[in-house]
Amino acid sequence: MSNGQWYPPEWPDRIRALAAGELAVAEPRRAATVLLLRGAGRTVEVHMLRRRSSMAFAGGAYAYPGGGVDPRDEHPVRWAGPGPAEWAERLGVATPAEAQAIVCAAVRETYEEAGVLLAGPTPDSVVGDTTGDDWEAARVALVARELSFAEFLASRDLVLRSDLLGAWARWITPEFEPRRYDTWFFVAALPAGQRTLTQAPDTAPAGGTPAASSEADLSVWIRPADAAAGYDRGELLMMPPTIATLRTLTAYDSPLAALEAARDRDLAPVLARAGLDGDRVVLSWPGHDEFTKHVPGAPSGGAA
Repeated sequence: MSNGQWYPPEWPDRIRALAAGELAVAEPRRAATVLLLRGAGRTVEVHMLRRRSSMAFAGGAYAYPGGGVDPRDEHPVRWAGPGPAEWAERLGVATPAEAQAIVCAAVRETYEEAGVLLAGPTPDSVVGDTTGDDWEAARVALVARELSFAEFLASRDLVLRSDLLGAWARWITPEFEPRRYDTWFFVAALPAGQRTLTQAPDTAPAGGTPAASSEADLSVWIRPADAAAGYDRGELLMMPPTIATLRTLTAYDSPLAALEAARDRDLAPVLARAGLDGDRVVLSWPGHDEFTKHVPGAPSGGAA
C-alpha cells in the first residue's frame, strides 16, 4: 500500500529542467513552524492542521502551525528567555536580528493559526486565556498583516517567552520548487489554561473539527505514533519534514521531555537532492532514506 508522502506530479519535469540548466533556482524565504504539544496520559499529542485542498502548495496535507517570517518580526519586543544572540548561535544565522525574526515568526504563527500565545504579562508568566472577541479581532488583524506582532504585544504589554520554545529541526524546500522556504521547526507545550482555536476530540483525524484558518480546513490533536501510522497506511498526506519530525516525537512521553531533548537536536539543514540516473529521476533527502524516489521516464505524481 502506498504511504501518504506528498509528491506533486510536476516534480519530475522540474527536476529534469533543473538538471538541464533550464530552471532558475528561487531563493528560499525564511519560515518557522511549531510542533505544539500537550500531555495525554503517559504520552504526548501534537496539534496538526490539514491544509485546504485549494492551497497551491501541499493542498490536503497535514502540517503544523507555521509560516514565513514577516520583516516586521525584527521590530523590538519585550523578551524573556535566551536572548537573540544566543538564538542566533543555536539557529545558525548571522545576526541577533535574524534570530529574533525567526523566533517571533514561530510565536506569531502559532497564535495566528492555532490561537495559542507563548507570551505573558511578566517574564515568568503566560496568558491564561486567548478567547474572546478582542483577542480574535487582533488575531485576524495579524493574519491580514494590518498589525505587526510587535504592535500586538505592546498593545497588551506582553513579554514574548522565547524560553518556551525548543529548536527541533531545519528543512529547506528543494531547489526545483518555485516557492521555497528555509524552515526552522520548534517544539512547545500548550500553556495551561489556553486552548487551540478549535479543540478536536481524542480520536483519529477523521474526528477532528473545522479549523479557524484561511489555510486549513481541519484541526486535530493526535498522538505522533497514530499520525505516523495513518501516513504509513496512506490515509494522511504529509510532506517529508512533517512525517520525519512526527517520527522523532514518538520517543517522548511528555512535552517537557521533548523540550529538554530539543537542547541537543541537530539543526543541520536538510535539503533534497535531485538528479538523473539515465532516464530516471532520483530524488532523495540526506539522512531520510524512506523518502527516496526513483521515477522512470514518464512523470508520475500524487501521494506515493
